[in-house]
Amino acid sequence: MSNVTGTGTKSDPWTLQTPPGTSTYTLYRDESASPPVLVCTVGKTVLHYDLRCIDDLHAMLKSHGDWMELGSADEQKEAKEGTVEAWARSADNPIGGWYGLKKGLRGRFAMYIPPLMEALGLAEVEHKPRGNRMRAL
Repeated sequence: MSNVTGTGTKSDPWTLQTPPGTSTYTLYRDESASPPVLVCTVGKTVLHYDLRCIDDLHAMLKSHGDWMELGSADEQKEAKEGTVEAWARSADNPIGGWYGLKKGLRGRFAMYIPPLMEALGLAEVEHKPRGNRMRAL
């Protein structure tokens, strides 16, 4: 695992690297939001993901039982079938749609959430230049 710093609070966010290792970003929990969110800051861009995504993604990967391609894509692009990104947008997931909560910036789930899952000891994530996968631990 890439060395993660921070405790996941607003004053001490987790500092993570994208799976290919090309960008650094921060994430923290905001449980006062409704629904509770993960706040992801990449440069000047701030994204919000439903906090439930951590438990829901872990449960889905556990039941999947094997490696799953990340398939990260912007909201405006179609997510490849059978990927973590497609699941995070699917009407069949536990919240019935997008885990990303900011219209226009709801994609990229599979770029920013898997490294957090790895840092939390919930998943193993590949770190190749492209085509990365993850699986539950």
